[in-house]
Amino acid sequence: MKKIIAIVCFIMLISCVQKGGKIHENKVLFIVSNAHYYGNSELETSNHFGEIVLAYDEFVKAGYSIDFVSPEGGAIPIGYLSTSNRTHKRYLYDFEFMKLLKNTYSPNEIMPSKYKAVYYVGGGAAMFGVPENEAIQNITMTIYEDQKGVISAICHGSSGLVNLKTKSSKYLVTGKHVNGFPDKFENMDAEYYTTFPFSIEQKLKERGAHFSFSSKGWDNYLVSDDRLITGQDPTAARSTVKKVVETINKTKQYSKK
Repeated sequence: MKKIIAIVCFIMLISCVQKGGKIHENKVLFIVSNAHYYGNSELETSNHFGEIVLAYDEFVKAGYSIDFVSPEGGAIPIGYLSTSNRTHKRYLYDFEFMKLLKNTYSPNEIMPSKYKAVYYVGGGAAMFGVPENEAIQNITMTIYEDQKGVISAICHGSSGLVNLKTKSSKYLVTGKHVNGFPDKFENMDAEYYTTFPFSIEQKLKERGAHFSFSSKGWDNYLVSDDRLITGQDPTAARSTVKKVVETINKTKQYSKK
């Protein structure tokens, strides 16, 4: 009898997963870019390694597993490494972790129902390929609206928020408090900046967001507006993750009531 019950339960579990959606795993989706260059220039760019590994490490400590998705799937460029940073160094020499960055998922391989949150990684590469990718936008908003998940971004990763829309065709950030890498710290006279499709700060304001930032910078500044959490620069990566986890746990509590 026990064997029969076990088999029935297993079949029900498989059926639920196949129907897409009601079994939620402790997973977070990191959104990264395939861009190796700033726009059409020959200036090399990359995803910010620190913003990846500091957040990854914090999520793992909290009991979450991570998947990576990029517009094209496959390998992504990484930069902004500091081998004097122990966390950077540990993950740089972690074969299994680095394999994840060489084999990111493409959007059509992602099942949104698996994820509790998304995390948009920064670095110059974040400005290209991700913000305009409709498949990634759809994944993010499905997690946010249908799964009641959390959207988070760090630094230039906030560029991925500018085109997100709700089911009612309203920009997600309209009326919300957000953050990202501000104009104050961009070198607007530099060649790299001329390739940017937009200013993160100005575009978010155009979308109706209440954009705030720390004028000091590099001081762990983040902004939380319910299930939208944004950090200004790499120093806020761990704190952003802690806030994401806290928000997920609160959402769970509310859903049980």
